Amino acid sequence: MKFIFFTDTHIKGTTPKNRNDNFYETLKRKFLEIKEICDELEIDYILHGGDWFDRPDISPSIVKEFALIIQSYKRPVFTIAGNHDIYGHNPDTVGRTMLGLLAGVGILTLLKYNDDVIVEKNGIKVQIMGKPYRFDIDDLEVSENYYVVQKRKDVDYLINMVHGMLLKKPFFEGIPYTLVDNITETEADITLAGHYHGGFGIVERDGKYFLNPGSLVRITNAIGEINRIPKVVIIDLSEGINIYERELKSAAPGNEVLDRRQLEYAQDRNVKLHRFYQQLSETGKYQKADLGKIIDDITADENISREVKYETIKRIAFAKEELSHDEED
Repeated sequence: MKFIFFTDTHIKGTTPKNRNDNFYETLKRKFLEIKEICDELEIDYILHGGDWFDRPDISPSIVKEFALIIQSYKRPVFTIAGNHDIYGHNPDTVGRTMLGLLAGVGILTLLKYNDDVIVEKNGIKVQIMGKPYRFDIDDLEVSENYYVVQKRKDVDYLINMVHGMLLKKPFFEGIPYTLVDNITETEADITLAGHYHGGFGIVERDGKYFLNPGSLVRITNAIGEINRIPKVVIIDLSEGINIYERELKSAAPGNEVLDRRQLEYAQDRNVKLHRFYQQLSETGKYQKADLGKIIDDITADENISREVKYETIKRIAFAKEELSHDEED
C-alpha cells in the first residue's frame, strides 16, 4: 500500500512579494506533477497536512481550478485543516470555508479530532488519524492529546497527521512548539506534520517515524528558502515501512523564483521584530505579540476557565469572518 504526503500548499491567486514568478501558475504545475507521480508509482492514497489555502475564503474561481486537478487524481484524499484554512484559529469554522466546501462535495475527506479511517489492501490494514490545527495544539499542558495517539489492535500500521509546530530541535523563545523527542510514546508508526514550512525531513525513533517535508511552496520570508526545493513524501507499507522524500521537478531553483532583496529586507525586519519581542519579554508581561498568547496570559492571570478562553477564541473567529466579508463587499 502506497501513500503520498504533501502539506502547506497555501493556494492563492496572487504572487507574494518575495517571488519573481507567477505563483499561481507554478503551484498548478506542482499539483499536476503530483498527479504524474501518483500514476507513475501507483499511489493508493493521498495525504495532505493542512493549509490547503492561504486564507479560508479564497476566491471560488481559484478553488475551482485546483478542485478540478484534485479530482483528476482519482484517488482518495485524506486531510486535516491548517490554521490558514479556518477563521481565527477555530476549527469549528471549517464548515464555512473553502476547505469545508471541498469536503462537503466529496472531493476530499476531512479528518476531525476523534476521526479515524481504516484502509486495507493485500491484507494490510492501516489506521489513519488526523489532528487539525487548534490554538492550543502546542500548549505544553495539552499537546500530548494531539501528538500522542493510540493504535487499534486490529491494524498493522497507524498514521497520524498533525498540523502543529512539531520540530526535532528547540526553536525561538516565545513561539510554542513540540519536540519529536517529547512525543515518542505515541503508538503511531508514522507521524506526519505540517505547519513548519522549513520542514525537518525524516526522523526515526525506536522504529517510529516523524516527518515534515516542508511546505510545497516557498512563501516564507527566510533566506534559507533559496536552498530548499519543495518535496513530497512517499510511504510504502508493502514490505515493512519504506519512506523517502522526492523533490518536485516543477519546482525551480530558489535563486530563479525568489527575490533575494525582498528576503534580505524581510530578514532584517524579522531580526528587529525578534529584538522587539525580547525587549517585551525582558520588561515583563507579554512574551509574544500574538493575540492567542495574550489571551493565554490574561486567562492564566485571572484564573479564567478554558471554556471561557475557548469562547473568546470562537468570538474572535466570528469577528474575523465578518470582517473578511466586509472586505469582499
